[in-house]
Amino acid sequence: MNFGAIIIGDEILSGKRNDRHFARMAELLGTRGLRLAWVEYLGDERARIAATLRRSLAAGDVVFSFGGIGNTPDDHTRQAAAAALDVDLVLHPDAEREIRARFGADTTDVRLLLGTFPRGVEIIPNPFNRIPGFRVRDHHFLPGFPQMAHPMAEWVLDTFYAGLFPCRPPVEKAFLLTGVNAYESALLDLMERIVADFPTLRLFSLPSMSEDGQRRYLELGVEGDALLVDAAMTAIRQEIERRAITWQWRQ
Repeated sequence: MNFGAIIIGDEILSGKRNDRHFARMAELLGTRGLRLAWVEYLGDERARIAATLRRSLAAGDVVFSFGGIGNTPDDHTRQAAAAALDVDLVLHPDAEREIRARFGADTTDVRLLLGTFPRGVEIIPNPFNRIPGFRVRDHHFLPGFPQMAHPMAEWVLDTFYAGLFPCRPPVEKAFLLTGVNAYESALLDLMERIVADFPTLRLFSLPSMSEDGQRRYLELGVEGDALLVDAAMTAIRQEIERRAITWQWRQ
């Protein structure tokens, strides 16, 4: 299954706030042997959010949506999700229970709007303040606040997707290559051979440049099963040594 993230908020697109969800989501997946396939940033525009959700629901991906589930006029995610699912919004009984437990006698109709979700969803518990998110069809809708959203995302992964975690976490190894022949086009044939010989590994090549635009080194490596990674790195090392390319292990 592909994992995607939708990050919502005018404040992120305008630069008023820095996004913290992408890096954390990549980290949470990476420690479980998984990775993001895509990320999409959206402003506070209900029609565009709904259209994006229709597309991702049809694709069958696992999606984490961050932001816009509050009850202020610039929060549109709950309504957009209902439109994408073609259902109405209702007060979820489990969400109501959590909100009443949080506010007690101070529970108001306005606060209960925080538990008004598309019909038929399940709630995602919020360990920070008990105001839940919701999930439906492998889509998980979380608050925009990282201190709430990230523990909730971690709970979702471990509760619903542990069966996708690989038995052996993938490893990543790479060489730093320098010299006149240490550039991508000169090593394209080697890269293509490694991809063909080790189709389950992910090969990557990352050139590095200094501030004045001068090439510094090429990082060349692979990621995947530990035994295959070692075999691929041996093949790469033998070939770059044959070509007299200077190398060192990336630390």
